[in-house]
Amino acid sequence: MPDENNWERQTLEKLALSALQEQRRARHWGIFFKLLTFIFLFLVLFSIMGWIGHGEPPIAGKHTALVELRGVIGPDGDASADNIISGLQEAFKDKNTKGVILRINSPGGSPVQAGQIYDEIRRLRALYPAIPLYAVVDDICASGGYYVAAAADKIYVDKASIVGSIGVIMDGFGFTGTMEKLGVDRRVLTAGENKAFLDPFSPVNKDQQQYAEQMLEEIHGQFIQVVRQGRGQRLKEIPGMFSGLVWTGEKSVSLGLADGLGSMDSVARDVIKAEDIVDFTPREGFAERFAKRLGAAAAQNFNPLSRYGALLH
Repeated sequence: MPDENNWERQTLEKLALSALQEQRRARHWGIFFKLLTFIFLFLVLFSIMGWIGHGEPPIAGKHTALVELRGVIGPDGDASADNIISGLQEAFKDKNTKGVILRINSPGGSPVQAGQIYDEIRRLRALYPAIPLYAVVDDICASGGYYVAAAADKIYVDKASIVGSIGVIMDGFGFTGTMEKLGVDRRVLTAGENKAFLDPFSPVNKDQQQYAEQMLEEIHGQFIQVVRQGRGQRLKEIPGMFSGLVWTGEKSVSLGLADGLGSMDSVARDVIKAEDIVDFTPREGFAERFAKRLGAAAAQNFNPLSRYGALLH
């Protein structure tokens, strides 16, 4: 009898151990498949956010290189000087590039960023004299966008594009009346009489306003010089041309602000004569954009002049 009980106990132990091992195996496989699913979803998320998969398959033979300038020109976005210059440099360095198209759809932005792009285009054109660069305008090429376009060999527009706005603006707000109604006193301490330059919570300082206007005139003069230098004898100056007005693409051609009507495809096909287009526009991922904006926000907290900035708008 004891032997029979011992045999039953051993059998039950084996069955229990076997069941336990099976549960462990099932748990391990479950974890494995969950991990695979997580990795797959993570890769899909990375691809959607632009962290991976930027490149295009290379095209054998001569091609048209494309760099896109879209949105407001500034240090923290896709239309930053660093971004656009990086794409232009890669486009010109490619041994199969026959011509470069800078496709612009921008209302303007920072004169510093626009000036850096302009200067780099001029440098690259001198370094690669056999490779032309053409600006092709979509909806709008205004102010800082046109500042950049002026460096191109030729500018092509749609007849309904908006072109021009050759001017400079510095904007802000004044809250002194609202503060007075609310019974709020402004208390600011500075070392340096102009440290609170154009403070929106203080009454307008006429001397500071005059100084700011002088700076805007200087930047405006630089803008006008760039346009005259880039367009040369093609420019047909009229009253108001440098006043900040805009024109349709069709009118801009007659004024010499642009050279003709055309799209990205038509310029690649008919002007550059290389229909295959390779996009060299750098695409920032979500993590890069987040890090840049975080850094910019931190910098603004320490910069008392971050409220104001000259804009080519």
